[in-house]
Amino acid sequence: MNFYKERVIKMLLHLKGICKSYLGETILSNISMKIERGEKVGLVGVNGAGKSTLLKIIAGDTPSDQGEISIGKAMKIGYLRQHSGLQMDNTIWCEMLNVFAELLEVEKQLRQLEKTMSDPSLEGNAVKFDDIMNRYATKSQWFMEQGGYEIEGKIRRMLSGMGFQNRSMNTQIHKLSGGQKTRLALAKILLQQPDLLMLDEPTNHLDFTTLTWLEGYLRSYPGAILVVSHDRYFLDTLVNVIYEIERTEARRYTGNYSKYVESKVKNRAIHAKKYDLQQQQIGKMEDYIRRNITMATSSKSAKNKRKQLERVKRLEQPLKNLKLLQLSFPLEKTSHKDVLQVRDISISFRENYEQKSLMQHINFQLQRGDKVALIGPNGIGKSTLLKTLLKDYQPDSGVIEWGHGASIGYYDQEQATLHPDNTVLNEVWSRFPHIEEASIRSVLGNFLFTSEDVFKKIASLSGGEKARVALAKLMLQKANVLMMDEPTNHLDLYSKEVLEQALLNYEGTLFFISHDRYFLNKLANKMLELQATGVIVFNGNYDDYVSAKSQNDKQSLLLNN
Repeated sequence: MNFYKERVIKMLLHLKGICKSYLGETILSNISMKIERGEKVGLVGVNGAGKSTLLKIIAGDTPSDQGEISIGKAMKIGYLRQHSGLQMDNTIWCEMLNVFAELLEVEKQLRQLEKTMSDPSLEGNAVKFDDIMNRYATKSQWFMEQGGYEIEGKIRRMLSGMGFQNRSMNTQIHKLSGGQKTRLALAKILLQQPDLLMLDEPTNHLDFTTLTWLEGYLRSYPGAILVVSHDRYFLDTLVNVIYEIERTEARRYTGNYSKYVESKVKNRAIHAKKYDLQQQQIGKMEDYIRRNITMATSSKSAKNKRKQLERVKRLEQPLKNLKLLQLSFPLEKTSHKDVLQVRDISISFRENYEQKSLMQHINFQLQRGDKVALIGPNGIGKSTLLKTLLKDYQPDSGVIEWGHGASIGYYDQEQATLHPDNTVLNEVWSRFPHIEEASIRSVLGNFLFTSEDVFKKIASLSGGEKARVALAKLMLQKANVLMMDEPTNHLDLYSKEVLEQALLNYEGTLFFISHDRYFLNKLANKMLELQATGVIVFNGNYDDYVSAKSQNDKQSLLLNN
């Protein structure tokens, strides 16, 4: 096989010159991309860069304005849309069985052929009997090769991995939460095993256990993957290629997310140096031409120099850095050394007129300067505990004692404290009326709200924009204790990095909930694992926590054996 044929067979997807505009605004311009078999590709860029639009164009959901899309022959693309193709009146089990409809139809035909073969009337018709036997053998062989005898096992392993092991398979899909529906849609598309798997933020709504399982599954996935994600830990673990969409164009980087960040900085520095050097050379040539073009003795030389200058392939001017979020968390005053004491608190909730225990025997403390992460499985009550510490909820028993001088700032992942009818300017200014308008506008400019943006209604903002408004209010509060519930949700990769640096520089006490493992590794010096019967304290960041858990599991295994 020659090299060209090998390349054609390996190539799954080739985009050339893809362009897309909305209402006169260019979203994507001249996008080129190649994905080969087995590649795991991450697609990154700021919010609104056009990542999801590009996935929709590849999937055929949205037409491009121009450009070409070449897809490998007989290649199957799987695209995870929100609640992708789920039939809400189906049960979980029936929905998963639908993936194997063709196999189940063949199995049905096999059962019918078995029934026909046992018919006494065939005893005297050898030709017809042999024909049925041959059909049965052919179908049976195909059924086995396609994994027909493994359907139930595949479904159960997939549902267990995606966190449905304790859920009845007869549950109707419409009874599931939004997060559960998203996980089920992901499970379904993974069972389909397309040649190219396209995923848009697949780690949303996943706890650490499910995330770890998904990463392991996708690393060994036989097909290619194109994934849009703001989860840097996930991108570091999974992908071997990054495409960044920046200012409507795409650039390819080899390696995972960390390698891409390193390469981008290095490439920009090299390009800037080459550009400056070329500009100096061009300047010298132009100066020589200008001084000598009219001189009788050197006019010919100047004209030759001008021709030489015209042939120079000019480097593009280096891109200026995108305007990024500017963030810091100053303190009005410092708190006492002992910030918080939580002693033996219990919390319950009411369901169907019955009081049910959510958590008991919760004990921990915060010291000034701590950066403590609260972790635990979805539904365990992390946000409820946070709101109980803020006195929004009353515990059934126990003591919550805040230290002297503690001033508390709260970041709500739902942004429920933002008033939808307010403008951005009024939302912030009404909270801090003693600050003059010009100063409020200056702060909002640091949070990327400039000119007319400050008059947008809160209700019209995206999730990322609402997050920036909430962070602006939190910054102006100058609290010495920050309580933050999923602060990186809705933020793009670059805004997350700015937030991380601001919190690393923060001199107060930080108590936060997060599923962002990269964020946990950067910030946490203590991890509190919340369980129904108490809190387990681990010193260190997320990697230290995983290592300690692994060691504990090994010790438990040895003791049990």
